[in-house]
Amino acid sequence: MSEKTFDELLADQENSVKTIRNGEIVSGEVFSVTDDEIILNIGTKADGVISKNEYTNDSSVVLTEVVHPGDKMEAKVLKVNDGEGQVVLTYKRLAAEKGNKRLEEAFNNEEVLRAPVSQVLEGGICANVEETRVFIPASLVSDTFEKDLTKYAGKEIEFVITEFNPRRHRIIGNRKKLLLAEKAQKQKELMERIHIGDRVDGVVKNVTDFGAFIDLGGADGLLHISEMSWGRVENPKKVFSVGQECTVLIKDINGEKIALSLKFPEENPWLNAAEKFAAGNIVTGRIARMTDFGAFVELAPGVDALLHVSQISKEHVAKPSDVLSIGQIIQAKVVEFNGEDRKISLSMKVIESQPPVQEEEEAYSDVDIPEEEGYEEEAYGEEIPEEEAYQEEAPYEEGSDEEA
Repeated sequence: MSEKTFDELLADQENSVKTIRNGEIVSGEVFSVTDDEIILNIGTKADGVISKNEYTNDSSVVLTEVVHPGDKMEAKVLKVNDGEGQVVLTYKRLAAEKGNKRLEEAFNNEEVLRAPVSQVLEGGICANVEETRVFIPASLVSDTFEKDLTKYAGKEIEFVITEFNPRRHRIIGNRKKLLLAEKAQKQKELMERIHIGDRVDGVVKNVTDFGAFIDLGGADGLLHISEMSWGRVENPKKVFSVGQECTVLIKDINGEKIALSLKFPEENPWLNAAEKFAAGNIVTGRIARMTDFGAFVELAPGVDALLHVSQISKEHVAKPSDVLSIGQIIQAKVVEFNGEDRKISLSMKVIESQPPVQEEEEAYSDVDIPEEEGYEEEAYGEEIPEEEAYQEEAPYEEGSDEEA
């Protein structure tokens, strides 16, 4: 076999090296990686170079940690010759093109995607799907208004593509749609499960001046201020806090609205009120509120009684606030109890001059009744001769004529 000349060998080498064009997709093996670039053997005279900016949009990525010598890669040719005999390649643009196809399929099929949030902007957040950026407006991030979106940074979220227009670089994601669908499903399951009178566990979601909204695990129920206790609640925010767990009673269900209560029937203070606050009983209570015609006294949580202004004192009282104050503890006598209408009337006046029963007994027990002559006159105001008195009090003898 004849040996080839140097020119022939050179020509064979040139013929064995493939030629490439701008925009072409090439494959190669990584043989060098630095913090700034990746050197790729793509089978041409020149090496292929992928800068960090052409590898990813994420500035936090460290090339030496994600790419290693010997890795196989695909890239797209940007320039056949960068002036220094190297081929400029891009990895992220090829990935973006593949990502666009992936997102287009997801858009057409309404597929749920999952990706980390790569950027938080003033008007929304961004997520990268195979190096393709998806923008999720703030109004579509959650089913409730959220002013601060920084909590989503780096967090993996689920969303669907609701608008796909890669030519205008407009690919819109929607997380709110998924949350509303999930909430609707949970609400449906909850409404099928609960009934009026049931006791369910929930978590306080929000507290207002008029009540608290309780998350029941699928729907929110309203616990109105008037249903928070058998007693009086002045400020719900002093009783409940967001995140607090509680057990509530389903009071009413009207469509999607659920009314809740903490007035459990067995704790109704009126169940034994007839015995505790019967007419004639002396009771202790707290002045809860006052009007011009009287004061309302809280005898127990949920049991109020009326102390009319005319029953406050034997002395004339123009208005209750002249002699009483909110929060004051008083003693009064129950003069009327109406369990059917839940009305109780009190009087302080009737016990003002009435000594306690114990004092009356002690007063009478200290009196010595004399047996001296003339006590009868002192006792009854009429003198009775001792002889006549004896005859009247003496018993008849058995068999006497008078008895016969």
